[in-house]
Amino acid sequence: MNRSALLVATVLAAIAAPGASAQVLGEDAAACSSGRGPAIQVEVSGLKDRAGRLKLELYPATEEDFLKDDRDLIKEGKTFRRIWADTPHAGAVVMCIRAPAPGTYAMLFTHDRDGKNKFNFWSDGAGFPSNQRLGRSRPKLRQAMVRVGNGVTTVNIRAQYLRGLGGFSPLD
Repeated sequence: MNRSALLVATVLAAIAAPGASAQVLGEDAAACSSGRGPAIQVEVSGLKDRAGRLKLELYPATEEDFLKDDRDLIKEGKTFRRIWADTPHAGAVVMCIRAPAPGTYAMLFTHDRDGKNKFNFWSDGAGFPSNQRLGRSRPKLRQAMVRVGNGVTTVNIRAQYLRGLGGFSPLD
């Protein structure tokens, strides 16, 4: 096999190989790609479709602050970070969000399918690091907690969507 053919075969094998690295999405992608943290790399699965945009939000890990309005958190000098990414048309979905320091935080993932930047209960998806079924009630802080070290912490989040009277759950 000549050198060019070997190079092409190597590249094709890397693309087809299970676990081949995916492009990391979001404005904080460099923090995860370089391995410099503290940051959280989120591998998202179970998307309903490839429409709209994806969002990660990082909150303080307290009942009082979890899902609190970002303007209030910022005004109070508390942790809040949000990153957006366009939903890729195909392939793995991997996002990255920087953390201000090692510690425990609460994280929310949303799939904004209509791109209106407002959660649509009827069509948008959501998920948390625990991957527990969300049901019909407000998510609990314990479902959203993630411990972040000095480097890059990897979590898997399975998207959930409204599924009839049972509330939010994964599609499969």
